[in-house]
Amino acid sequence: MWLDSLDFNSIALFLVLFILIADYVKNRNPPNYPPGPRALPLLGNFLDFDPKFPHLSFSKLAEIYGNVFSFRFGSAQLVFVCGYKMVKEALVNQADIFVDRPFSPIADRFYSSTGGGLFMSSGEKWKKQRRFALSTLRSFGLGKSTMEQCIREEIEYLQEEIQSHKGEQFRPAGLFNNAVSNITCQLVMGKRFNYSDHRFQTMLRYMAEAFHLEGTMWAQLYVSFTWLMKRLPGPHNRMFEDVVKIHEFISEEVENHKKDLDPSNPRDYIDSFIIEMKNQKASRFFTNLAYCAMDLFLAGTETTATTLQWSLIYLIKHPEVQEKVQEEIDRVIEQNRLPTMADRANLPYTDAVVHEIQRIGNIVPLNGMRMASKDTTLGGYFIPKGTGIMPMLHSAYGLITMVVDFPGKRVCLGEGLAKMELFLFIVGLLQKFLFYVLDGEELRTDGVTGATRVPHPFKVCAKVR
Repeated sequence: MWLDSLDFNSIALFLVLFILIADYVKNRNPPNYPPGPRALPLLGNFLDFDPKFPHLSFSKLAEIYGNVFSFRFGSAQLVFVCGYKMVKEALVNQADIFVDRPFSPIADRFYSSTGGGLFMSSGEKWKKQRRFALSTLRSFGLGKSTMEQCIREEIEYLQEEIQSHKGEQFRPAGLFNNAVSNITCQLVMGKRFNYSDHRFQTMLRYMAEAFHLEGTMWAQLYVSFTWLMKRLPGPHNRMFEDVVKIHEFISEEVENHKKDLDPSNPRDYIDSFIIEMKNQKASRFFTNLAYCAMDLFLAGTETTATTLQWSLIYLIKHPEVQEKVQEEIDRVIEQNRLPTMADRANLPYTDAVVHEIQRIGNIVPLNGMRMASKDTTLGGYFIPKGTGIMPMLHSAYGLITMVVDFPGKRVCLGEGLAKMELFLFIVGLLQKFLFYVLDGEELRTDGVTGATRVPHPFKVCAKVR
């Protein structure tokens, strides 16, 4: 009996020592690697950050370890890059080195091992698809007056929908998602969707939930312990189910396009991609149409619609600012026409408020991960080839009314469109309505952090001016 107990204790001790040694060997850092908090075996640094406000936790770690520091999620090692100088160094000065995406278990399952869509692909495939997407979207109005007119028409639809509530409370989140998504849908699918379209509204809800879950602790657990989390129940499974539903929606649109395609007269991005797939020289790079279209659909909606939500919150919490913006709009545009981008130069206060909302809204506090394509240094520290880095964009925002832009290799395809949408939508809404909440209600500004930082669900009232 005593011998059996000794054998068991010996085996248990051996296993513990083996795990500790294996963890150390696998995760030991090379000389001059960025410092960071001491990691626990297997768990890494899971206890060193707040999953509700990860960007704030990482900012505090930057104060301790500097603007380039390491952090472990389970066995996944990351290097965080903070502050304007270091973020610019990584994304701009060393753009060629930090242009690719590292392997992600979540993205691998999202995109069914196809190499990713526009957002997660790398290498030659990403270069060709990005170049194609940019030229194609431009040919259908991106950055042109035709797209500006498209936004102005959508403003009218949005105004009518808000006015239909007749001053009663309503939730703006769904309306903003629909309005902003319609702009992208016209580029990608060649059409817009009514605010009463149940099928489309359902897709938007799937999208919002997937974005939220992707930035939660459940997603981090999946990345760190993929082999286990694949087999366990939990909210992380809904994230993948949501993406499947969104992909099905896009795939149906693709099939509809194929039925009445005119190769000599493409109508939108989907048509153009289908035609490109038949180009023998390019076809091997164009095999993931539904995923690329899905990326455009997702990226073209979430951040801009969320910024519009934050705009209402801050303008309602600061009624004096809302009033001053409306005074400027009334003076320059009056009430008899919709705004244009040409008005921006004559609306300096309004333009400054839009930028300030972007800054304090802090929609994307972190950034998409990058990977070092070769050995390099950041802030004097050694970054080995294959290391994943996480640029912390919010750490680069100055305490001024502007948002820092980094024109790196992966700068957002629709950045110019998003700026146009924000300005025109905000001006068009404030031109028409006074926004407020009922007495006794308070709007929260702490937000819910997922892949993007969104407001807590809220209702507002809108009075026609």
